[in-house]
Amino acid sequence: MEKRFVFVVFSLVIGVVQSVNAEVPAIFVLGDSTSDVGTNNYLPQSTIKANFPHHGVDFPFAIPTGRFSNGFNTADYLAKLFGFKKSPPPFFSQNVKFSIKIRKFRGINFSSAGCGLLGSTGQTTPLQKNVVTMGEQLFQFSTVHSDLLAFKGPLETEKFLSKSLFFISIGSNDIMNNYYSSNPIPKEYFLPKLGLVYEKHLRNLISLGARKFGIVSVPALGCCPSQRIYQANGECLEELNNQARAFFSTMELLLGNLRLEYKDIKYSLGNTVDMTLNVIDNALAFNFKYVKTACCGSGTLNAQGSCTPVSDLCSNRNEYLFWDSFHPTQTASKLAAFTLYGGEPRFVSPINFSQLPDA
Repeated sequence: MEKRFVFVVFSLVIGVVQSVNAEVPAIFVLGDSTSDVGTNNYLPQSTIKANFPHHGVDFPFAIPTGRFSNGFNTADYLAKLFGFKKSPPPFFSQNVKFSIKIRKFRGINFSSAGCGLLGSTGQTTPLQKNVVTMGEQLFQFSTVHSDLLAFKGPLETEKFLSKSLFFISIGSNDIMNNYYSSNPIPKEYFLPKLGLVYEKHLRNLISLGARKFGIVSVPALGCCPSQRIYQANGECLEELNNQARAFFSTMELLLGNLRLEYKDIKYSLGNTVDMTLNVIDNALAFNFKYVKTACCGSGTLNAQGSCTPVSDLCSNRNEYLFWDSFHPTQTASKLAAFTLYGGEPRFVSPINFSQLPDA
């Protein structure tokens, strides 16, 4: 049944992309490595990069772009479904003012691998710029907002942003870092704290004109190969999965309350815990043979070492759920994007991403 659903979505998408494209003037992406398309390449001191082989082995011309993937990631495929060629480029790579001036501005990807909702997540020392924090990503967007105002004026800017889509994928690194901290905050206190920080960031975006949100919640972290290697028989680490579930519930409540306060915002929340577990439980139906082992890495489950030019690399990458010890393959990212775009309420609610432009 699940496999049939995927094929139905693929066929339906072909007919609607063209009409949706006219309604989405721009896409803005904020988040971590799940949606980063090269931001950290521009941070000389960052140790969290993917701009080297084997990353990008299946990207056009086998270019390692900085995506933690063998090819495109979920942000790319979501953008494709809305009529774009791929994700908008990283903030640091764009001359925003010039793009707006010549009317070719279609959005920006601010995502930075390793970052989190908390400003401390991903930063090794105050002097070393390891990631672009979520707070800094919002500041970058505020500069874009100022440029839009300067060239378009307030009314046109408001209209432009109200029809644009804002995709956000973040929170995994915060939860992982706290879980493995030497002095972790109990989840009963930590997850609500994350929710409050998330709410602050969303309110800032709303104040700057964002109205349509595609939120990707934290996936089943305990099923990443990096966590399975510590479990008997390579099973999932259920405590991390439970925290991901609890955070999804936090996000459901948060977004519902914001919707009551701001009548003109629309949102779609992806339940990536259930999405991931559904694929794992029905692996063969989705043409995956390997859901525990990473395609690129070393050691047990190919997950004891990161993906590097000298790592073991699988040849049948379409059959793997995980690219490296944490991130999905291009095939899995594509499946995730199609589920977010056209999935049933079990996986994405209260509407799916495809319904955002018309909501």
